[in-house]
Amino acid sequence: MRVITLQVNGLEQAVSKGLYTWLASADADVVAIQNIRAKEYQLSDAAVYPPGYNAYFFDADADDYSGVAILTREVPKAIMTGLSFLQCDLQGRYIQADFPHVSVGSIMFPPVDAFNSLEDKLAFQKQFLDHLQKNRRKRREFIICGNFEAAHKTIDLSNWQANQNTPGFLPEERAWFDQIFGPAGYTDAFREANFGENQFTWWPDAENARRNQNGWRKDYQICSPGVRQFVVDARIETSSLKFGDHAAVMVEYEFDDE
Repeated sequence: MRVITLQVNGLEQAVSKGLYTWLASADADVVAIQNIRAKEYQLSDAAVYPPGYNAYFFDADADDYSGVAILTREVPKAIMTGLSFLQCDLQGRYIQADFPHVSVGSIMFPPVDAFNSLEDKLAFQKQFLDHLQKNRRKRREFIICGNFEAAHKTIDLSNWQANQNTPGFLPEERAWFDQIFGPAGYTDAFREANFGENQFTWWPDAENARRNQNGWRKDYQICSPGVRQFVVDARIETSSLKFGDHAAVMVEYEFDDE
């Protein structure tokens, strides 16, 4: 199973720039997309019906803000939206497709912006961690993909010394990752197969920063314990940057029943 996660700056503009043509060449089985910036009914047919995929959407309550989608080649057993807390559900931040062997989720964490304070973001992190811990009691495995609006370790951003007091790399945010990849039992799937430096998915200053490698790895695929052994490849696809200011993360999972 090849899974891609990508945050776009609005799905409509990304499709107009060739997103679905690019996805066809990437040959992913599941694609998690964030920052749709439109309600489903506002999208064109070209955006709602990607060739070769079934598309599912979860809208934000506000217009032109947030929203997530998941594209699947195989029709899922079920689609779940939201995480049963208001900040997530009103802002359209989580959608999940359930398959026989695994559930795949698309998530977009809140940035510190006009809608969310730092305290709001930290509260979201806590409630999501609670959700992950509850998932461990279920008899299924999970892959959750998206923009986590934070970097975990010093290798995950280029200028970490200058960003220790910056939202996205605060001590409490890094400790939150430690909980996910520690006691909660989840794995950073990308780092299971790719240990390289300068593996970034977002740059504060677009083109100039990309040339100077002034980046952050904010986009993740995390997986539950039973999935870890099936991670066989992981890479960042910078060719996707024409669709937004985040690069796509592609991870290959080789399940026994494939």
